Amino acid sequence: MQKHLTCASLKDAQKNVFWFSIAVVIVLFLFIGLGALLHIFAVQKGIETPESTDQLYPILALNHLSSFTGAIFLLGIIAAAYSSADSALTSLTTSFCFDFLNFKKGEKYDKKVRLLVHLGFSILIFLVILVFRAFNDESVVSAIYKVSGYTYGPLVGLFAFGLFSKIQIKDKWTPLICLLSPGVSYIININSVSWFGYTFGFELLIVNALFTFIGLWWIRSD
Repeated sequence: MQKHLTCASLKDAQKNVFWFSIAVVIVLFLFIGLGALLHIFAVQKGIETPESTDQLYPILALNHLSSFTGAIFLLGIIAAAYSSADSALTSLTTSFCFDFLNFKKGEKYDKKVRLLVHLGFSILIFLVILVFRAFNDESVVSAIYKVSGYTYGPLVGLFAFGLFSKIQIKDKWTPLICLLSPGVSYIININSVSWFGYTFGFELLIVNALFTFIGLWWIRSD
């Protein structure tokens, strides 16, 4: 989403969506293939699959494959974690300093304040990880997609509304719509079995985005 929004024009954004979608399909196919091969390998070697499937690859890499494979696995995990954490911390620090502390681009600012903000967000992310670990009872990928269904739904709805319509809206009500949409989606999700006889999965993101889209259309300025 962030990559699409940084495009210079609508045409470039549409082109980026098209090619990025193809790239994502290829990457997902590779990951699904890797997961299938790991399970086949575990079955052939008589290795019991752990209750948490996230642990299958670490167990195989560290206990049943070569030392080189285990070392590559650890390096890959560290590199991926540091890369994601570094970009997230930089974005959060910059956004907070410029949007909330009113730092001005090109002007000198207090580096000590920025360092404190960076440290504060580091501690916050660490606490979020601890809470996530304490309450999560499923695979990390499933949990992340479930959470993103609520957090990214409004972003997808906003993006689709701006992409497919030229309707002007009352901007001051936009934050309220983006907060109400996940709330309504959550209520529907927890009651989906009794109301529809169906349990929502990853498609909850689409439902959330649809409510955002409808809400934005409702606050249009005629």
